[in-house]
Amino acid sequence: MLPNELRKSIENALSTVTGNPVQISESNSIGGGCINEAYSLKTNVGKYFIKYNSATEFPGMFEKEASGLKLLAETNTICIPEVICAGESWKHAFLLQKFIEPGSQYQDFWHNFGTLLSDLHRNTSDSFGLDHDNYIGSMFQENKQQPDFINFFITQRLEPQLKIARNQSAFSQSDTRYFDSLFKSLHNIIPIEKPALLHGDLWIGNFMVNASGAPCVFDPAVYYGHREADIAMTKLFGGFSPEFYHVYNNSWPMEKNWQKRVDIFNLYPLLVHVNLFGSSYALQVLRIIRQF
Repeated sequence: MLPNELRKSIENALSTVTGNPVQISESNSIGGGCINEAYSLKTNVGKYFIKYNSATEFPGMFEKEASGLKLLAETNTICIPEVICAGESWKHAFLLQKFIEPGSQYQDFWHNFGTLLSDLHRNTSDSFGLDHDNYIGSMFQENKQQPDFINFFITQRLEPQLKIARNQSAFSQSDTRYFDSLFKSLHNIIPIEKPALLHGDLWIGNFMVNASGAPCVFDPAVYYGHREADIAMTKLFGGFSPEFYHVYNNSWPMEKNWQKRVDIFNLYPLLVHVNLFGSSYALQVLRIIRQF
């Protein structure tokens, strides 16, 4: 059941936004993963989506997610769920969005997805990172802006997660020497590119097909990074259709041998998974870094 005090807060928020008295007539749990509760809400002014969690355990999470969603939406490229508001109600933090009606993939779905993602990535910045920190899943994500991607990748992505993993005894002292060797090699491995606006957590569970048959992405961990990081993450848990990669690469060709760099970029989400879900993911990390 949607908590009563949260229900009242949502009705008040929607009444303010719409200028009309709003009542929730129906709420249905749709699952929110391991840290959030999620509901579809039927009201007298339309259908909405809400997810909520502990206001004290994950401070500022939904405000930062709302900022990232709005930044993605402002590019007018790929479909993004419209943010209504983010806030707190009693012990809960919440994010309220317009509900995206699900649909079925049309024949050109993956073609459109590849094209739209390349369009998103063409949005650039003067530096890598973002003007604020945010989250990836429930893990805090540092985004201190830097002009060089390799330094950003090491200091803002790999080292913070590696430190947490070491503190949890997921890696030994001897394991870290492989990371040190990798860090020294990265300038010779990763090609130089301008910062690209990234979704930041683009795996197969963070997109859906909307009622128009188009891709719609959500649950981002937005920052300006190397575009191959988004591409790599799409391959982490099963991968997208081969057509997606073909079309993306035709729309905006990646540097040669990009497939060989997928594992390197995926060290970051894998380290996040080590810290969230346990040391079983550490074996995947070790398999990658022992090459260096």
